[in-house]
Amino acid sequence: MTARAKGILNNTATMNTKKILVPCDFTKVSDTAIDHALVVGATIGADIHVLHIIEDKKQLSETRVKLDALAARVQSETGKKIETLCRIGNIYDDIDSVGNELDADIIIMGTHGLRGMQFITGSRALRIVSESSIPFIIVQEKGIQPNGYDSIVVPLDLHKQTKQKLEIVVQMAKYFKSKIHLISPGESDEFLHNQLERNINYAKEMLEEEGINYDVTVTESRGGKFVKAVMKHAEALNADLITIVNMYENSLVQIIGGSYEQDLITNEAQIPVLCVNPVQTTVMNRSVFAS
Repeated sequence: MTARAKGILNNTATMNTKKILVPCDFTKVSDTAIDHALVVGATIGADIHVLHIIEDKKQLSETRVKLDALAARVQSETGKKIETLCRIGNIYDDIDSVGNELDADIIIMGTHGLRGMQFITGSRALRIVSESSIPFIIVQEKGIQPNGYDSIVVPLDLHKQTKQKLEIVVQMAKYFKSKIHLISPGESDEFLHNQLERNINYAKEMLEEEGINYDVTVTESRGGKFVKAVMKHAEALNADLITIVNMYENSLVQIIGGSYEQDLITNEAQIPVLCVNPVQTTVMNRSVFAS
């Protein structure tokens, strides 16, 4: 673990400030992403950096005017300052690139339908997230509560990345004093059932040791139906966040089929989704929430 990561985790970082990057296309969903970043930033003590990417330097002057106006509006409405930057390039390569240059701890990005200047749709958001080395929170137009993420739904599966996800969830729950809602698929096969039971017990022990409030739901659903059960459960709880392992090998969504990835991050209830990168694809300890 790097010294900077230790400082973040212990909440004692003095030389390096935590940073949140927010890609912006000047649409309503971008404003929502900035709102999320402001609440999260205030909770964890992070600076907010808003990024707009252009394709041609001829757009630079106009974009600077828009970004300056956005920063002025945010400060006028919230009393909070945001940093703005413009990059010539494309959203697929440069969001992660800028995030790494800033040493950002998390990226909060909006996704929407086929509208907006840069068309960051669910499918495009998936591509951006899957190629990033930094954890993402994907939001839609639904706003964030003033106290952040009180209720977090955590799907548990059969894979070791589940434990990595739990480490981040624990830290997030501490920041926001959240209640964690664990949900696991049903499994009739005895071996798989026992493995799921071990994961559930591991999660319960971790949460109890950390003094985090939680409950557990086991559904009868498996495969693609489990994703639908997760979304239905989250909507019934009016959850503030769903956490998933990122779209890589051995992830929850990889097992049940790629078509469900977009369903998760563009769910009809517009619940934000935290995408956690597995350890084999990035250094997990870079996350502001990692343990």
